[in-house]
Amino acid sequence: MRSYRELFRTPEFTPFFLASAAQGAALTIGGLALATLVYRATDSPLLSAVSMFGPQLAQMLGATFLLSGADRLPPRAALSSISLAFAGCTTVLALPGLPVGAVFGVVFLQGLIASLGGGVTGGLLNEILPKDGFVLGRSVFNMVFGLVQVVGFATGGALLAVLSPRTCLLLSAALYATASVVLRLGLSARPPRSSGRPSVSATWRTNALLWSSRPRRLTYLGMWLPNGLIVGCESLYVSYDPGAAGVLFSSAALGMFVGDLSVGRFVPPALRPRLPVPLLLLLAAPYLLFALRPGLPWAALIVCVASVGFGATLAQQERLMALTPDELAGHALGLRGAGMLTMQGVGAALAGTVAQLTSPGAAMTAMAATSLAVTLTLAAAGRRQVRDAGPVAAARE
Repeated sequence: MRSYRELFRTPEFTPFFLASAAQGAALTIGGLALATLVYRATDSPLLSAVSMFGPQLAQMLGATFLLSGADRLPPRAALSSISLAFAGCTTVLALPGLPVGAVFGVVFLQGLIASLGGGVTGGLLNEILPKDGFVLGRSVFNMVFGLVQVVGFATGGALLAVLSPRTCLLLSAALYATASVVLRLGLSARPPRSSGRPSVSATWRTNALLWSSRPRRLTYLGMWLPNGLIVGCESLYVSYDPGAAGVLFSSAALGMFVGDLSVGRFVPPALRPRLPVPLLLLLAAPYLLFALRPGLPWAALIVCVASVGFGATLAQQERLMALTPDELAGHALGLRGAGMLTMQGVGAALAGTVAQLTSPGAAMTAMAATSLAVTLTLAAAGRRQVRDAGPVAAARE
């Protein structure tokens, strides 16, 4: 499957796509509003960064206890319920006078819920589309998220100029509720992919099985660590330039869109396995220029170019699916998403801490340098694996 026309003719893909767009809009508008609300209340780069990316910190806890549900729950009911739960949590965040501690409690709950949603979404997409359509379909999901971020952050920045952050949070809650309705009406009732009830023990067993393969471990680490460190840079946009954070987020989303479009639509399948390392280096290297504290036009260009490197995730997900049995696809993708988002939360906390002690520009530079070092270390480990085990044996391990 190489055509977008074929993709959108696939039954259930269009409503799934539209619901994802509504969720992306809710996430961007709500995240920017919450970060702005917290920054105005605390004047803290650390708390502002964690408020926006804090749900990710709960992802690994959710992956530890809840992730077996990704393949053991009916997908339609699970996804519509998750969107509805996010609508409720976002409404609570909009309540006047909510203490900062309570805000972070709700943010933590959102992260637990989201840890299950990523696995259900990835597994259902793998089920709806044929094998040769997964990368194209995933790229479309990533691209719409990138476009929605461009529009959402720009719109969110404009809305925050005329509306209060709490009003923007209520708009975000309405978008989550809309996504829940679209999922409920647009998807068919499918049975779970795996038998058995979701449980903590089942989650642990499958996590251990997925982690037992060295090729999968390296693939997971490559998706989690470099990405999370650069999202730490993104978490500092509000404190770097409070008046232009929406422009920086939109520029980053535009770059991510270009990367996903290029990798998903135009790169031949035979070339995709070679892309992750160069793209991850591109993801980090431009942020080193923040040591010079560039003004808005240059900063927007830097983050746009760097974010093209997010296209590496498509090739990495394709490799993960090649290394994973079909019946564990949802769990494997959920673990990938939970680990990646957890590291994004860790990256936001680290970047916020460094910025608190130095400056946002210096913190971005430090996070980018660390991401480059991690990428090169993992690339060397991958080459040693192939050399020691042989290409065929390494792929089957």
